[in-house]
Amino acid sequence: MIIIIMTKRLLLLLLIAITSMEGMAQETIALNTGDITSPKLNADGTATFSILAPEAQKVEIEGDFTPVQKIQTPMGEMEQPGRVALKKDANGIWTWTSGILQPELHTYSLYVDGVRMNDPNNVYMLRDIASYQSYFLVDGSLSENYFVRNVKHGTVSKVWYPAPKLGMEERRATVYTPAGYMDNPKKKYPVLYLLHGAGGDENAWTELGRAAQILDNLIAQGKAEPMIVVMPNGNGAQKAMPGEYENSMYKPSFMNPKTMEGTIEVAFPDLVKWVDAHYRTIADKQHRAIAGLSMGGFHSLYISANNPQTFGYVGLFSAAVNRMGKGENDFIYQNLDEKLAKQFRPAPQLYYIAIGKTDFLYKDNVDFRQRLDQKGYKYEYLETDGGHIWRNWRIYLNQFLPKLFKK
Repeated sequence: MIIIIMTKRLLLLLLIAITSMEGMAQETIALNTGDITSPKLNADGTATFSILAPEAQKVEIEGDFTPVQKIQTPMGEMEQPGRVALKKDANGIWTWTSGILQPELHTYSLYVDGVRMNDPNNVYMLRDIASYQSYFLVDGSLSENYFVRNVKHGTVSKVWYPAPKLGMEERRATVYTPAGYMDNPKKKYPVLYLLHGAGGDENAWTELGRAAQILDNLIAQGKAEPMIVVMPNGNGAQKAMPGEYENSMYKPSFMNPKTMEGTIEVAFPDLVKWVDAHYRTIADKQHRAIAGLSMGGFHSLYISANNPQTFGYVGLFSAAVNRMGKGENDFIYQNLDEKLAKQFRPAPQLYYIAIGKTDFLYKDNVDFRQRLDQKGYKYEYLETDGGHIWRNWRIYLNQFLPKLFKK
């Protein structure tokens, strides 16, 4: 009896000790970050970044608001953010204040003694291919649709569909259905197929592109028609984003197998048929659009050219128009002039091309537009500042959506 009582007391003491340790661990986390707000958005339009690192010798920040530097890559000259040093105070807090920031979704990373890290005082992060960055939003006319507003919201679903031409029983796509889709079982909707770039996956447009927020806000404002948006995985060897299908816990990479050698283009009609069979779509050319960024723009170009009766609206955002590889599906890329002639007879309701002035694909897009001009094919063109960056692709989507499916 005495032994039992002592055992109960020991268990009680042990539980108290564990609880105390958990509390101390939580307090330690708070103390280690210094309970700092970072970034702090200031009234003058600047932002202040802070990190507690008393033992560090050097702390830097790199973001889309730090000075740009040019680097040479296998794909040509590209721009990337440079680093700026933070200053340390007597308490071991390193701080830097930016210049006035544009309304935008801004991303950044910190470097502590050369080691890249996310801001420990900012829980908001985005994955871009194989790395995470901290982010924050600055409100304004340019970014007003990137915020979650007090409007009716659509539903974002992760759906699995069969892909026999890719040798898969199922693979995943992200699908946005507009507010009200579930309320009226008889109403049908137009469809936009929205494609990501190299290294991305079916999560890219909803996470980095703010696609759901842009759609919710434009539809609520009456500027865009309610529509279904299908965002598939454009890497033909993947069932879904890395880590979310069997044997896929590997480091994501920029270039993946079966991306720009015709496989995706050949398999794409099966996805369209599945969507029309499983969603309430208006299944005709005039109510179907396709658009994408970079590699996704490349896919949009050749999918629409090879299926001239399928898509009435085409959007090429910083498109890699002539970056195809070689393989058994070369026929997808052959005889493009003949295919464009069929696609533009009659012309799509909208053929939209957008690119940044310093994009490494700018010259390729100039050449492609000249090709269209020589044949008298009509298109809309938008040129912005900046290069091959999500800031531009969010702008293009924001401009493109209101042009779709107008009666």
